[in-house]
Amino acid sequence: MLINSDFEIGYLLIIFSLLGVIFVGALFTTLHLERWHPRLVGAVVGALIGLALIEVVPAIS
Repeated sequence: MLINSDFEIGYLLIIFSLLGVIFVGALFTTLHLERWHPRLVGAVVGALIGLALIEVVPAIS
């Protein structure tokens, strides 16, 4: 995967944030862990995973 522009980095972070909202938010809601807002936690987790993948993938190849 080649990431050559700021648009691609922003796009990937948005996609991973949305995936985090869906998956982590649903997990927190299912487990009744609603101390923090599940969608906000999911967005943060998704953005951090996306940023980590963007940084690690070029180092592997």
